Amino acid sequence: MVTIDYYLSLNSPWTYLGGPRLAAIAQRHGAQVRVKPVNFGTIFPQTGGLPLPKRAPARQAYRLMELERWRRFLDMPLTLHPRCFPTPAAKAAGLVVAAGAEGGDPLALAQAILRALWAEERDIEADDTLEELAQATGHDAPALMARASAPDIGATQDALTEEALARGVFGAPTYALGEALFWGQDRLDFLDRALVEA
Repeated sequence: MVTIDYYLSLNSPWTYLGGPRLAAIAQRHGAQVRVKPVNFGTIFPQTGGLPLPKRAPARQAYRLMELERWRRFLDMPLTLHPRCFPTPAAKAAGLVVAAGAEGGDPLALAQAILRALWAEERDIEADDTLEELAQATGHDAPALMARASAPDIGATQDALTEEALARGVFGAPTYALGEALFWGQDRLDFLDRALVEA
């Protein structure tokens, strides 16, 4: 089975916008998606990136223009200034990693978390929100919440971040197919084409 490695941030609007199309592309090609939440607080300083508040005003303004364009183009609900953003999303990432480790559905869970933040303006670091999203995506919520705080889950997140750096990942979302990287949800058409040839 062809595998797509999906390096993501659970507080990225671009990751949210690309999620449904990634799932559809993978299903169409019979590809497996390995969901890999990584820490861009670690990645940015090593790859020349800046967190949003430190970017130049012109870049911040253009980001909002692009988000407006893409939400209209994709016809997806998206709040440009959600009340719970920015958020570290560390608990959310641990929950997604735990879902993958326990044979759950990390792709569905990740998209539910992203939708909760960007479409529903919910606090994705609140335990009650995460429990509800875990349950809604078919997981045993109390068990998954407990698993998410285990030391090995944190170690896995650190290892995924190092793996991403070693592969040249510098932004979210990044989709990897073999040695090829596709950065940004606006590169999904290229991923789709590459899967035809895989």
